Amino acid sequence: MVVEARRVLVLLAGMGLMGLPEWSALPLQGQAGSVTQPSGADAALRQPAPQEPVQSVAPSAAATPSDPASENVAGERSLPDVAALMHDVETNQRAAEAIEKDYLYRSLVTEQQLDSHGGLKKTETREFEVFWENGVPVGRLVKKDGKELSAEEQKKENERIDKDSEKAKERRQKVDEEGKESDARGHELMTASRALELGSFTNPRRVQLNGRDTIVADYAGDPKAKTRTKFEEVVRDMMGTVWVDEQDRVLVKAEGHFVNNFKIGGGLVANIQKGTSFGMEQRKVNGEVWLPARFEGQGSARALLFLGFNGRVEAVESDYRKFKATSKIVPVESPGTPASVPK
Repeated sequence: MVVEARRVLVLLAGMGLMGLPEWSALPLQGQAGSVTQPSGADAALRQPAPQEPVQSVAPSAAATPSDPASENVAGERSLPDVAALMHDVETNQRAAEAIEKDYLYRSLVTEQQLDSHGGLKKTETREFEVFWENGVPVGRLVKKDGKELSAEEQKKENERIDKDSEKAKERRQKVDEEGKESDARGHELMTASRALELGSFTNPRRVQLNGRDTIVADYAGDPKAKTRTKFEEVVRDMMGTVWVDEQDRVLVKAEGHFVNNFKIGGGLVANIQKGTSFGMEQRKVNGEVWLPARFEGQGSARALLFLGFNGRVEAVESDYRKFKATSKIVPVESPGTPASVPK
């Protein structure tokens, strides 16, 4: 579940306005979801598009999820206007995509499924390589439960990616023709202004997160707000907290939960149970871009073929690498942290 699945929950975490990275969409076991470029039916395991060799990079900040205890209140200064801050986040996230397209990384997804009595039924892992091709984010499955894909599985994975890529391009073209804004996969975006009409950010405060000044604010939807779409109903019926890096004006962490049951088509199209919670974090890589670090969802949620879990799902990102427009590969290291070896 890492590009479409995460988008259903993680995009909500940013109230739909943060333009959260498209890592929100890697498929779960037996589900469709993700993206990109055409390849022959007999092609072997797909490689990141011919965008030139790769250089390894190391995170600029701590790679482990932050501990709330480390969030000490910083020196007293006037806080930025929250509404203006969210508009900055929206603008910066869109601008950051140009840099994000130069990177690829690994995403290890662990799903713990529960039985009808709430006991652990089984645990499955999926490993993906995430990158961009032809303007579309790609999540390529490379391992299942620690095992490499067979030749037949590789073929099916390539076919899945081709199919989803074409759908993403078609959606994007349709939305563009309608004069609306969309993300890289053609999903209509919710603007910061619209999100602020559906709810409000309150209790702003400044904390230290991984050594950086961070603005934290709580979000609560307005139950009286009039909505135009089902997605807006979800945003209106959510509660959560966002962490925004004060210097870079980007969303670095979000947590939230659904306060009501949410269904579309009587639950056949989408069904998210009340109390389902989620969280995400990003980390700064190579001193220039914030990339996904971790995502977690817990509860019960299903949305078409893209998302489906009853229990807990977690995705942890690592092995960040950067495409080079030259044949020379130059490793980049953070102080005291060796760069990973290109794969």
